[in-house]
Amino acid sequence: QVQLVESGGGLVQAGGSLRLSCAASGYTFSIYNMGWFRQAPGKEREFVAAIRWSGVRTYYADSMKGRFTISRDGAKNTVYLQMNSLKPEDTAVYYCAAGFSSGSYYDAGQYNYWGQGTQVTVSS
Repeated sequence: QVQLVESGGGLVQAGGSLRLSCAASGYTFSIYNMGWFRQAPGKEREFVAAIRWSGVRTYYADSMKGRFTISRDGAKNTVYLQMNSLKPEDTAVYYCAAGFSSGSYYDAGQYNYWGQGTQVTVSS
């Protein structure tokens, strides 16, 4: 099993920045991809960004390119999501997820373990 613990959410004004962290523990050697997803009230969960556990590849949803950066610290088994130029429409609960397969990184169904989520609220 893999345990994921997110942190770093909060309230920020539009145009501000936040950095989310996701610490992984357990059978991390089985992880292939780590992803960030978000879910706003009344909306479906959507893909934000993903990174190969090896760190060699990153992927982004089109609307996040240029504003969000995903990275990984191998020594700490932690994945980060740096979010800049935040907009009110970025308000959501953000979840990190760990996947064991090389399937579609943007598909939530490909991920095996999920964190508890962290709230990000962007005020206008």
